[in-house]
Amino acid sequence: MMKVSFLQRLFDVPAARCCPICHAPLSADEDEICSRCDSLLPRTDHLLHPYDNAMAQVYWGRVPSVARAAALIYHFTHSESSHPLYQLKYFRRPELGVALGRLMGQAMVKSGFTDGVDLIVPVPLAWQREEERGYNQSLMLAQGLSEATGIPVDNHVLVRTSFAGSQTRRTRWDRSENVKNAFVLRGGDSLANKHILLVDDVVTTGATSCACAHVLEQAHPAHISFACLAFVDDDR
Repeated sequence: MMKVSFLQRLFDVPAARCCPICHAPLSADEDEICSRCDSLLPRTDHLLHPYDNAMAQVYWGRVPSVARAAALIYHFTHSESSHPLYQLKYFRRPELGVALGRLMGQAMVKSGFTDGVDLIVPVPLAWQREEERGYNQSLMLAQGLSEATGIPVDNHVLVRTSFAGSQTRRTRWDRSENVKNAFVLRGGDSLANKHILLVDDVVTTGATSCACAHVLEQAHPAHISFACLAFVDDDR
């Protein structure tokens, strides 16, 4: 929770800050989101066990350079807690992505998760999807993470070159086939021996982020870590 200054209290009066999820006015002692919305977010415990949690296990045996992984919240389809993700993906709320990215970043800094990370790389969106939505939601999250951590973002080194439809209703096998050879590396020389944090909005099977990581590994980074807003844990 941020320290509240006299000036913050003063400026809260004429220009009320609003919760990016529910739009309720934020009180002077509320930071990124209101207390009610904060209480509804089903947070994971990934930051307590960044090397061995359900999300990290998604990458075991699939990404040789994997270091650690964490999601801010669990995703439960059609639940009230899923509204922020749906708003970000489908209702043109880029500012919500930045705010949630800052929330992720603040927690990650506090836990030490981002220690040693050199660069943040968002999972690229197909141009058709980006044109439709008006932005890449993973880039919005990455920008918020960067604001909270001070780690730079590279939005150009990884490019999506093909798009064969949404992953949402595909089987685990189809998800992997759908993103196979869908990404390419552009100017990856700067990634050598660096610790990269790959950022996505939601991870289910890890097919998309694994495909991205395999391309990034062509640049011989020291490590690749994974962060996302929401993780689908079938065991919960």
